[in-house]
Amino acid sequence: MTTTASDRDLVVETVRDILGAHEPFVLDAGTAWDAPLWADLAAAGLTGVGVPEEAGGSGGETGDAVAITATLAAGAAAVPVAEHLLVAAPALLAAGLELPDPAEPLTVATGGVVHAEPVDDGDGPGRWTLTGTAAEVPWAGVARHVAVLAAAPAGIEGEVLALVDTSGLATTEARNLAGEPRGSLVLGGTPAAAALLPPAAAAQVRARLALARAVQISAAAEQVLAWTVTYAGERQQFGRPLGKFQAIQTHAAVMAGEVTATAALVDAAVQALDRGADPVAAAAAAKVRAGAAASTVAALAHQVHGAIGFTQEHRLHHLTRRLWSWRDEGGNERTWAEVLGVALLTGGPDDLWPALTRVV
Repeated sequence: MTTTASDRDLVVETVRDILGAHEPFVLDAGTAWDAPLWADLAAAGLTGVGVPEEAGGSGGETGDAVAITATLAAGAAAVPVAEHLLVAAPALLAAGLELPDPAEPLTVATGGVVHAEPVDDGDGPGRWTLTGTAAEVPWAGVARHVAVLAAAPAGIEGEVLALVDTSGLATTEARNLAGEPRGSLVLGGTPAAAALLPPAAAAQVRARLALARAVQISAAAEQVLAWTVTYAGERQQFGRPLGKFQAIQTHAAVMAGEVTATAALVDAAVQALDRGADPVAAAAAAKVRAGAAASTVAALAHQVHGAIGFTQEHRLHHLTRRLWSWRDEGGNERTWAEVLGVALLTGGPDDLWPALTRVV
């Protein structure tokens, strides 16, 4: 069933209503995530959006999952929805693996050094063991299950995607600048259901994570712009609003350009996913653009807000610290610029312009 604009608006309003019922959540040394918010999202069926009903989900399209992710990112929600809805769940479905209960937090691990070996233990095909360490795992210690990309045995092309139950596994404590958990997961012969992915499919998993971060950056940057414009209109300096000064107007215009350009490329990448096209090049372009925008928008927002924007009590830092963190996660601009360059040049000089138009 195709989701209409009104249906998607209703989903977004539902997410906003749930967010509004919760106090702003501050991550600190003693808090890893907003469990009550996740519980309410799960109760409303929102953690299963984009997953077919026959697979245990709530149905809906990729765009619906993107809208939920963006709304929560703009609200600085401390829950693993981006990884759950946009990366891990679709990757596991595409690999033919059974999904865990959508009410249980699910994340993805693409970094570190993890090796997979097939096991013949009488449980049938698809049983593997994993050894090594999955590094910088989003929401490590929070997510009940992790979709892990692991190296295949020597001589086998591709990578292995495994669904790991984290119960009882050792997890290191680490956070990004925003305070979101990013620890490592230690695997020592850990059994898991898994599937061998060809190189192109494994690349798409990584592209999905990059796109998820670009979606979050785009939404957060748009919210930061809105806050900045409002503040500049309300804050008086030398007898008139800050927004009346040409320098402030220039800052706002630059921020608006960054936000608009990022939103356009994110939308193009989401459309590529919806069409069933290979999303790698489009996701690479979106992540490169989002990363550049994150730095500019955050810097100018703090310049306009002045000292108050750096205080713990002010809301601005809850999003700017996420912008700085998400910029480097899932691959930074240089990583994805290289991927994008290779993708654009693969077809030779005659295909360069058609390749560019396919991306955007």
